[in-house]
Amino acid sequence: MVIKSAEYLISSPDWEKCPVPNLPEYAFIGRSNVGKSSLINILANNEKLAKTSGTPGKTQLINHFVINKAWYLVDLPGYGFAKRSMSQRRQWQQMIENYLRKRPNLVSVFVLIDSRHSPQQIDIDFITDLGTWNIPFSLVFTKADKSTQAEVSKNVKAFLNKMRETWQFLPPNFVTSTVKKSGRDAILNYIDELNAQFRAIA
Repeated sequence: MVIKSAEYLISSPDWEKCPVPNLPEYAFIGRSNVGKSSLINILANNEKLAKTSGTPGKTQLINHFVINKAWYLVDLPGYGFAKRSMSQRRQWQQMIENYLRKRPNLVSVFVLIDSRHSPQQIDIDFITDLGTWNIPFSLVFTKADKSTQAEVSKNVKAFLNKMRETWQFLPPNFVTSTVKKSGRDAILNYIDELNAQFRAIA
């Protein structure tokens, strides 16, 4: 897939205020500081599209971008250790759950996992929720340039093995580096395939 245009559209406080669901939509989510904004910018071929920050928890709304005027890329608030009040975190959690479960044109969720670490329970819990809600998802292992290839491979294998304990089938997974732009083409090609399926059904 060639990215010809990538534009910010709107930030919404809940799913009901999101754009008209007339295009296939892909949501990106992960723990705070997992490299989500950097990945979105690399995918969109626009380093200024999503705002990157060294402070976790900067994304607080449902942010829509329209790519090639053909599909929506959605930047969701991170889950995890953002320094926010318990009530605000619960509010975010409900906002995210409502969006994921009720957005009719949501084709798939890309769950970002930090490849530098062994499996984290918070990530396992989140994808378990996605499974319970019957929401299609794939895994994106980020920051592959921050560790050795052997370390990344070990952590990816450990995460997938952890999933095998409770999952019969594993989701698609991608290993990415925003520095080397590795994994970008594979993710975009996958989205291209899903877009074709969306149009065939619509």
